[in-house]
Amino acid sequence: MSLSSCCLKGFEWSGTPTGKVSKLGANDVYIAGTNPDAAILIVHDIFGWTFNNARLLADHYAREANATVYLPDFFGGWVVDPAPFIDGDFSKFDAERFRALNGRDVREPEIFAAARELRGTHKKLGAIGFCYGGWAVLRLAAKEHTPPLVDCVATAHPSLLTHKDIDDVAVPVQLLAPENDFTFTAELKSYAFDTLQKNNVQFDYRYFPGIEHGALVRGDDRKPGERIAMARAKDEAVSWFNQFLH
Repeated sequence: MSLSSCCLKGFEWSGTPTGKVSKLGANDVYIAGTNPDAAILIVHDIFGWTFNNARLLADHYAREANATVYLPDFFGGWVVDPAPFIDGDFSKFDAERFRALNGRDVREPEIFAAARELRGTHKKLGAIGFCYGGWAVLRLAAKEHTPPLVDCVATAHPSLLTHKDIDDVAVPVQLLAPENDFTFTAELKSYAFDTLQKNNVQFDYRYFPGIEHGALVRGDDRKPGERIAMARAKDEAVSWFNQFLH
């Protein structure tokens, strides 16, 4: 797993999340909304389940997509304080320990388990993943799951993707793709576009010119266009979920 300063940059929205903290299986979880039929699972980025932006996005999805939104802790209690990264200080982040504790092989089983639990309690289930969570939601969308674990997925600036993750997608998928992204590279963008068409998978591709990796959940209003792009990505995801969850 490769981590760079682009993954770690942070910028917090203002506002206070309005959901509640509970449990989803063994995982702590932030929950927004009360729809018993439609649910959205968020797989967070490196800043984890307590990151204010992620919780505010959960609140938006709950209101605007009329769903119960679940943002579980998939890092086993690991919490990254975003404040130092806003100013470019990455010295306190232990990348080696993070890789050991939160690799794909470590976290995939509990992400699958969370989706299975929600699938058992809601009629419709969507998932969205940001950066680290990008590989995870494509794995939730894989053809190996019979019946499908999710009805649709969305991902913004996904990281840790492989060609096989893309090959195996079997449910509608939305790709939110910044132009400048060292993880969702031009090659991977093209591969996804071509492969999803070849496999006859319904998909939505949204491109954000001039925008950097991470901005669609951590947009910095000091940088031209980032906050607008973050709001646009939220609106695109809401529209996607409204199509497939209701």
